This record gives sequence, C-alpha cells and structure tokens, in this order.
Amino acid sequence: MKKMMTRIAALALTAALMLPAMSYASPVAEEQELSLSADAAAAITSTITPAPQGYDGYRNNIPHGNVQQISYYSTTVGKSRNAMVYTPPGYTPSKTYNVLYLLHGIGGDQNEWLNGMNPRNILDNLYSQNKLEPMIVVFPNGRAMADDRPIGDIYAPDKVAAFERFEFDLINDLIPYVDSHFPVYKNKQNRALAGLSMGGGQTLNFGLKHLDKFSWIGAFSSAPNTKPASQLITNPAQTASQLKLLWLSCGASDGLLYISQNFHNSLTSMNVPHLWYLDIGGHEGKVWSSGLYQFSQRIFK
Repeated sequence: MKKMMTRIAALALTAALMLPAMSYASPVAEEQELSLSADAAAAITSTITPAPQGYDGYRNNIPHGNVQQISYYSTTVGKSRNAMVYTPPGYTPSKTYNVLYLLHGIGGDQNEWLNGMNPRNILDNLYSQNKLEPMIVVFPNGRAMADDRPIGDIYAPDKVAAFERFEFDLINDLIPYVDSHFPVYKNKQNRALAGLSMGGGQTLNFGLKHLDKFSWIGAFSSAPNTKPASQLITNPAQTASQLKLLWLSCGASDGLLYISQNFHNSLTSMNVPHLWYLDIGGHEGKVWSSGLYQFSQRIFK
C-alpha cells in the first residue's frame, strides 16, 4: 500500500508539472506587510520593480565571483555527494560571509541553476552596484540517493522520496560541512534557503520546519510537493517572530500558479508577513532568475 501511494503521488506530480499554462491579462506585483488584518494588509501594497533588461547578462568591466565544486560525506545517503559553491568578487577567507542554499527543480541537479539561470551574472552585477550583502551561494543536489543523477524516470517514487530525504542531508551533512570548510556565520540570522519548483517546495517544507536554521526563505514557482501552509505553520505568531523574510513568487502564466497562490492566501489568512510577487512568464528559467534577483537583494539586511 505504501508503495502504491508513493507511486500515485509521483504520478500526480507528473501530471501537475505538465499542466497547460494559465493565461492572464497582465502581470501583477505585490509587496505586502501582513501584520494587520488580511483586508487591511491587502490595501498596503506597492509595486516591486521588475528586473531591468540585461540584469542577468555578463559584464566585462566588473569584478567576478568564482564557482567551485565541493564534495562532502553524506551520512544520510552513506556516500560522498557533490555540490557547487559560488564565492563573491573579492572573496577572502579572512572575512566572514552569509550563506544562501539555492535548490533546483525535479529534473535538475547541482548544476541546473548555473547552467540555466545565470546566477553568477545576476550576483556579480548586483555586487557591482553595491546591492548585495556579502554571501556565498551553495547549489546542492536535492535528490538524496546513491545515484542522484537526473536520468531515467525523474518522477519515479524512489526519486521523489529522495527529494524528501534531502531534508536530513541538508541539515545534518551539508550545512555542517559548509560551516566547517568556509568562513561563514553559523547562525540562522545569516543563513538563507531558496529554490525553484520542486526546490521551492523543499524550501518551504524544510525551511519552515527548521526555523532554528534559517531566517530567510524564498520559494520560486513551488511544485506540488509543497505541503499546506497550515501543516507547516502551527503557531503563526511564533513563525512570524522567527522569520526575517518569507518570499513567494511565481509566473502569472504558470500552470502551477495555484500552489504559490494558495500558500500566499493561507499566509495572508494567518497574518504571517511575507512578500508575494506575481511575475511575467510561465514555469521557466526567466521567472526563477528574476526570483533570485529580487530575493538576493532583500536578504541579510
């Protein structure tokens, strides 16, 4: 029975990710302070400035960060696993840095962000404009299993289960490795978690469960693996007091928009402060690049 239910869940995820895009007349951007009632909070909105043209393009005349591969032993999986790490321009071990863990989608791995969303360019360009706090960015493989490659049936039950298992790999293995091998602050105030699609769901599921580890949480186009907000947040006031930022964003023509929209509505009804940004686009890279552009400027401040 357990195997059957897992397979049904995987098939449901497959179907949801293949839904046709929903059309909207125009994009909407909202930045809401929800410490008041839901109706009052809805009235306190301001436009989030969209990412400017060329924000993710490579620029020759600015300092650039570096990307390296790391290997850490995972007690969760029982073998060494790889992740990628971005260090900012001017990085030096003599300084201490904030750290952002950035998670990929169901069909990706630790290279998906780097190969598809231009995070190096986005971050380098923002550093050149003095818009970011110093941080390193860790790109893990969120599929915690012995063969963690995105091959074969990426929706197979064992692979879906591996995304859930990554919670323990992240908390018990990867974070301790980064804390001991990089000059980073080792507290929740200086640690952020964000992700796209399946990684957006992981971010909400894990981040809101481990508020002793993360003060900054960002979910871009969350997938159906996202648990209901009411399940993740049992004490709204306490959650609100522990978070520095909870960010949700999604493309207006994304077939999975209802996941983020429902989570946003639930947070609003619980009076949990958060930022909600309805971007232009579908379930695609430009929306996730935009999410990183927006989220990264707001953290560690």
